[in-house]
Amino acid sequence: MATSNERIPVLVTSQEKALIARMAKDAHMSMGEFLRRAASSFRPGEDEKILEGMIDQMLKTSARTSAAIDDTLSFVEASNKRIAAMESRRMY
Repeated sequence: MATSNERIPVLVTSQEKALIARMAKDAHMSMGEFLRRAASSFRPGEDEKILEGMIDQMLKTSARTSAAIDDTLSFVEASNKRIAAMESRRMY
């Protein structure tokens, strides 16, 4: 691993610094290492593509689910009409 010799000053609030410090400690690494790893793994374009794909899949699934519910409700309504017709013809 190359020796770090450049600085990137970043201003954060005291609450943000505390959160970063806690997350770094929980990950058993320094804040610098934690921030380096976080920055190197961040891919906004890829994340957006993944989210768009998930949203597209959710919309397709929701449409299929809605159609299935509509079909089921139509079937139940037709079934209820058949039952009512049979009951009206039934002799007591």
